[in-house]
Amino acid sequence: MEAEVEEMRAALLHDHGAGAWRSGGAAKRAAGAADGAAEARTVCVTGGISFVGLAVVDRLLRHGYTVRLALETQEDLDKLREMELFGENGRDGVWTVMANVMDPESLNRAFDGCVGVFHTSSLVDPGGLSGYTKQMAILEARAAEQVVEACARTESVRKCVFTSSLLACVWRQSYPHHRRFPTTIDENCWSDENFCRDNKLWFALGKTTAEKTAWRAARGRDLKLVTICPALVTGPGFRRRNSTPSIAYLKGAHAMLAEGLLATADVARVAEAHVRVYEAMSGGAAGGRYICYDHVVRRGEEFVELQRQLGLQSGGALARLGSDNGDGQTARFALCNGKLARLVSSRRRCTYDAYHPISHD
Repeated sequence: MEAEVEEMRAALLHDHGAGAWRSGGAAKRAAGAADGAAEARTVCVTGGISFVGLAVVDRLLRHGYTVRLALETQEDLDKLREMELFGENGRDGVWTVMANVMDPESLNRAFDGCVGVFHTSSLVDPGGLSGYTKQMAILEARAAEQVVEACARTESVRKCVFTSSLLACVWRQSYPHHRRFPTTIDENCWSDENFCRDNKLWFALGKTTAEKTAWRAARGRDLKLVTICPALVTGPGFRRRNSTPSIAYLKGAHAMLAEGLLATADVARVAEAHVRVYEAMSGGAAGGRYICYDHVVRRGEEFVELQRQLGLQSGGALARLGSDNGDGQTARFALCNGKLARLVSSRRRCTYDAYHPISHD
């Protein structure tokens, strides 16, 4: 576990170092407290020890928020302590609390006093090669319902940012043929649940049903909800930190590659998107779903390299496969993250940190 902890720490300090968390972010929290606004900048992050979760905590701290980090197990707490990223509880703007996403009472305790919740936790099976099963897809939806219900019940919580997946958008039963231009896949598109079940795409099914469940649970409640749908999340140390979700994500990757639907998203940009969307919700400028990616994998060689980074074997034929379908025809789909790109672009002048813009293919 020591090697894993060290890699987690190194990945998070890769760009900015621990000092960045304790300087600018601390100054902003102090300013907020002086203005009597500290409580309004307290948020909770579920799955806070995960690859995406810790990155979101990083961004929130540097934007001046106080973070309540919801951990599910003692092992998670031990890992966090070993990383030594934060001081004693509350000293660096981070408080830890134990909360099980399947336990409504523990969620209520974790959320109480927070104005916003970032639900980044995901169910993965560390003992399974694919990292995901049909049963876990069912549990993912239950967890989503419990979290959103707890947000709605907690008087202080007004906003929730829910981490979904691009896989909740791309898998569909009917594919258009003989079109001159590719069909656009954006935030209005949903994966077909029956198609996912028939093809045993359990990770995609779990993300799709969980997100739909979250929207149903929030309907008619005094809670603002937005969802972020990131592509395959990569970044420093992602092989060790995010291997099982990555392997689960890549089930069906050959078809996604051929259709122009296989994309990646750097974890720092995913985290920044979470914070930007959250802040835009206050003025009503953000709502609904947001697709997040920064690179579309178009060539077989890129896919082979991605598999190599994850320690997966690939056949030689993959290097010749790409988004031309292998037969000279162009991909039938084109991903679009224009909604997120427009929101980020419109808010650059209002934010504390420089933002590396997400490319819009």
